[in-house]
Amino acid sequence: MPNIKSAIKRVKTSEARNAQNTMEKSAMRTAVKKVEAAVTLNDAAAAKEALSAAASKLDKAAAKGLIHKNAAARKKARLTKKVNAL
Repeated sequence: MPNIKSAIKRVKTSEARNAQNTMEKSAMRTAVKKVEAAVTLNDAAAAKEALSAAASKLDKAAAKGLIHKNAAARKKARLTKKVNAL
């Protein structure tokens, strides 16, 4: 643990940000899994709903720098392709 006041604050803020980022990334992955689960069950309506939620989560993650914007675009494109195939 650091002794300098600003360094102590930096540790606290970085831990808080890390927790927030982990939560956001986890929610994004869960949203993507929901789309894939709906596709597996051949439920087109649920898949479309889940796709819009997942796309939103992916865009937010890319905007915050949790994932690269091209990675978000790639994941959205692949999910959309799966949903449209139903």
